[in-house]
Amino acid sequence: MELNTGRYIDPLTDWGFKRLFGSEPNKDIIKDFLNELFKGEKHIVDITYKPNEHAANLRDFKKAIFDLSCTGANGEQFIVEMQRGKQLYFRDRSIFYTSRLINEQLSVGKESDTYELKEVYLIAVLDFTIDKLPSKQYLHDICLMDKDTGTIFYKKLGYKFLELPNFTKRAEELETGLDRWFYLLKNMSRLDKMPVYFNKRVFEKVFQIAEVSNLTKEEYMSYRTSLEQKWDYENVLFYAVQEAEEKKYVEGKIEGKKEAARKMKTQGVPIEKIAEFTDLSVLEIEEL
Repeated sequence: MELNTGRYIDPLTDWGFKRLFGSEPNKDIIKDFLNELFKGEKHIVDITYKPNEHAANLRDFKKAIFDLSCTGANGEQFIVEMQRGKQLYFRDRSIFYTSRLINEQLSVGKESDTYELKEVYLIAVLDFTIDKLPSKQYLHDICLMDKDTGTIFYKKLGYKFLELPNFTKRAEELETGLDRWFYLLKNMSRLDKMPVYFNKRVFEKVFQIAEVSNLTKEEYMSYRTSLEQKWDYENVLFYAVQEAEEKKYVEGKIEGKKEAARKMKTQGVPIEKIAEFTDLSVLEIEEL
């Protein structure tokens, strides 16, 4: 069966994300993305890609594998991640990743009597919401802060989480470059042309690279595999949610029957009659 892949690749697939942001010849794309994220804080003039796998120094330590890892011209380090589904210890994992890069700066064998560190940042594009409660916040900008004064305690470690489900602006409502990046990441795979609001050279390049018809046969097959994996994951998640809702509904009905049985027992209704009215077994009713 032929899959409808659309005109543009889905940037929320593993392959699509790395194609847009992980290519050395097209590193101006990730540089623009990072500069929009850090606007007002810093300006990134250049980046260099690093290996995305960071093995542990000791056998008993867990290795870290990032989606993308790069370094700025001033030595600042960026981990760029794309996460489709919730993870139980997402926050812990984020801390672990940045800690690995910090640890490598002062690894055993380096001759230095100073603890001066380069900046380390983790940027995560999330296709889910971090918290259960509804929220309109789509960008979380996190740092170490003094809780009493509200002042930043340490400026060289930060986390930026982009919650795509909470970004609901339409194309005509986009105001900033970062708005456009949010919109592109969330909606590109559903577009049939580049919106007129994306009149910037870097976005023209993104849409050209993302056009499915421009892929080689090998690239298309790799993308298709990644897309199928994403769809399979979404189907599994959908059915898991459905099953949970059905289970909750069934459990609710059973609890309602038990509550009715309790009331009938207190009123002296014979157990056999209660069983007939509620479809509960005699044993279930006796245990109430």
